[in-house]
Amino acid sequence: MWQLKPLAFIIAALIISAKGSVLMAADTDQVAVIETSFGKIVVDFYEADAPKTTANFVKLAEKGFYDGTTFHRVIPNFMIQGGDPNSKDDDRGNDGTGGPGYEIDAEIKREHNRGTVATARKGDQVNPQKKSSGSQFFINVKDNDFLNGGYTVFGEVIEGMDVADKIVAVKRDGRDNPLEKVEMKVSISTRAEALAK
Repeated sequence: MWQLKPLAFIIAALIISAKGSVLMAADTDQVAVIETSFGKIVVDFYEADAPKTTANFVKLAEKGFYDGTTFHRVIPNFMIQGGDPNSKDDDRGNDGTGGPGYEIDAEIKREHNRGTVATARKGDQVNPQKKSSGSQFFINVKDNDFLNGGYTVFGEVIEGMDVADKIVAVKRDGRDNPLEKVEMKVSISTRAEALAK
């Protein structure tokens, strides 16, 4: 009889493991597609490490919140930042100050390697909890180790880093805002559909 208990344990572990694999595959199948005049950027989500941030980004994208917003801050050898609804208007002075009216709790677990996607946020002086902006995000165009432990990383570019590299190189003003708007349209898709286009 005691020999059946280890066998039952092994079978249960295999079932749990198999279920975990199926769930993980389903978790990682959803991607964001950021379309720009320079091409598209496909972002895979780190949903296990940043579930609230990922859910918020998906919700906003599905509502069309990001459509018409711009990459309003581009700094060579650093990153490109976008997702501010204020960037839809012609007042360049308010770009970088807007959002949906709320913040997201910090989910700081991953490093800022080239191609990772993270949330912008207010500085530590006014935001010691490191809460994330409700909508603004940035794409690291190089490894930015000095950001580790400071910002929530919630995804990674799996296609289109060449597009990010083109955007970061555009001519910009003194506030690092591109002289010509780089608008985006963001949709949610499956990985297979996004990479097939």
